[in-house]
Amino acid sequence: MDATRSMALGDADVDDEATDVPDPELLPDATTRRRRKRTNGRKLAIEWIVLVVSALTIALLIKTFLFQAFVIPTPSMVPTLKPGDRILVNKISYKLHDVNRGDVVVFSAPPGQETDGVKDLVKRVIALPGETIEARDGTVVIDGRALEEPYVNEECAGPVSGQALPKQEIPPEHVFVMGDNRCGSKDSRIFGAIPTDTIIGRAFVRIWPVSRFKFL
Repeated sequence: MDATRSMALGDADVDDEATDVPDPELLPDATTRRRRKRTNGRKLAIEWIVLVVSALTIALLIKTFLFQAFVIPTPSMVPTLKPGDRILVNKISYKLHDVNRGDVVVFSAPPGQETDGVKDLVKRVIALPGETIEARDGTVVIDGRALEEPYVNEECAGPVSGQALPKQEIPPEHVFVMGDNRCGSKDSRIFGAIPTDTIIGRAFVRIWPVSRFKFL
């Protein structure tokens, strides 16, 4: 009886070990492995394509509707912005509120005012719709009050700050813009007040170079 039990246990042990050996018929052949590899490769490629397309789409939407970077090409905004500086422009600011005096804005150049292929200009808003602006002894005057302008290039302060600026009223839905570098800026003193609907957005931060990073 003990021998029978031992044989039974021995048979059971042999059977358990046999089940651990993979059935050769269940193993994938070389063709199946290659097919699986190709399938996994295609899936990975599709995932990367979807990822890249999604990233580009998001970047395009951000650039179109939210923020856009611009490079400063001229010294017209020195010392606030120097040639080569990069700024980030908020394109939804003026969908939420009106343009404010002192804002640094990027706008489409008026017809005939493009220079060296530059179609977008950056200037500072000086006067708002309905206000009067003029220059007295080089000082900009808004509605009869002298305007404090700490941002103006010191080398262009004094008589040239408001050079060629006869008294005028700003039309509705227009703003008067000027560069901080008054002796080297083509601005509203030349082409007049600009329509607010030509403003692309408000420059709110200087992002490059890193050493000059600053909110505007």
